[in-house]
Amino acid sequence: MSPPITAQNILRHELIGLTLKVTEATDPSLKGVRGSVVDESKNTLRILAAGGSLVVPKNIATFRFDLPDEGRVDVDGKRLVARPENRLKTRVRRW
Repeated sequence: MSPPITAQNILRHELIGLTLKVTEATDPSLKGVRGSVVDESKNTLRILAAGGSLVVPKNIATFRFDLPDEGRVDVDGKRLVARPENRLKTRVRRW
C-alpha cells in the first residue's frame, strides 16, 4: 500500500482522481479552470470541469491540487512533465 498523498510526495503519486484548479497559465482561457483529473499523459492533464472535458498542457500552467487530507499544494506544471509511470520512479530534489 502506498503512503497517503502529501505536499512532499505529490510528484511521485498518481494524479488521476485529484481535484485541482489552474492558478496560473500562459493561456488566459485556462486560468481559473477547476475540475477533477481524469487522465494524464506525458505533457497534458485531462480535466473534467463543469463545462466538459479539457486538456491542459502541463508546461504552461501552475496547478493547485486539493489533497485527501484537506490540504492544498501548488505545483508548477513543468515539474510534472513526464510519463506518469516514469515520474513515479524518479527522485525529486529540493521540493
